Amino acid sequence: MRLKDKTVIVTGAGRNLGRASAELFAAEGASVVVADLNARDAESVADAIRKSGGKAHAIATDVTAERSCEAMVAAAEKEFGALHGIFNNAGIMMPDDEGPVETPLASWEKTISVNLTGVFLGCKAAIPALLRAGGGTIVNMGSMAAFIGSATPQLAYATSKGGVIALTQEVAMIYARRNIRANALCPGPVRTDLIKHLVADKAALERRRVHMPLGRFGEPREIASAALFLMSEESSYMTGQSLLVDGGITRAYTTPLDE
Repeated sequence: MRLKDKTVIVTGAGRNLGRASAELFAAEGASVVVADLNARDAESVADAIRKSGGKAHAIATDVTAERSCEAMVAAAEKEFGALHGIFNNAGIMMPDDEGPVETPLASWEKTISVNLTGVFLGCKAAIPALLRAGGGTIVNMGSMAAFIGSATPQLAYATSKGGVIALTQEVAMIYARRNIRANALCPGPVRTDLIKHLVADKAALERRRVHMPLGRFGEPREIASAALFLMSEESSYMTGQSLLVDGGITRAYTTPLDE
């Protein structure tokens, strides 16, 4: 079991990639703090983990609020004795996030607040606890959007994820000699509720699928497996890195035709 005797926080764990990761971490032996803005979703995931024989504690958490993040970390130490890792997964994608002219300021600010400030506050709260435990692992949710541009833009989202990459690199270097590793997980398009508005009809779906070398969207379990790799000792010689799990999109010039 790759996370045996470890306590790990997963933010945004009530649904989608967060839920898949929390459940996989628990199956690999971790005691999981299931943190989500929606308390009911968090408790649902924690309950499912416990029913499967795992250990979990649910807590309602607003990642944009410093005190809420501090309470999340305090709960991890109180419930399970120490904190060994955090997956700063919580994120949003606003439906009116487009180009620099079209994107409303309110959507820009909300996206940055959740996707970037939320990661900062997660790190800020977790690092002292990781140090108390003798070290640990940070995984921050980035995106392939931080590495490539798009003619179907999501400017605020891409900018927030670019910031996550820079933040992760800085944290990794600051704490490298203190036994804390930090890496960014950067998925491509994944079949979750978050992207429903991007593929609302067949034409919108094909507009994106044509650029996918594997010809399909990723599945939550595939991204969760990559998160597990980064959280575990299997990645012990990695820090400050951005792991792209994008079906080859960022390496494509032309893509194969359907057979």
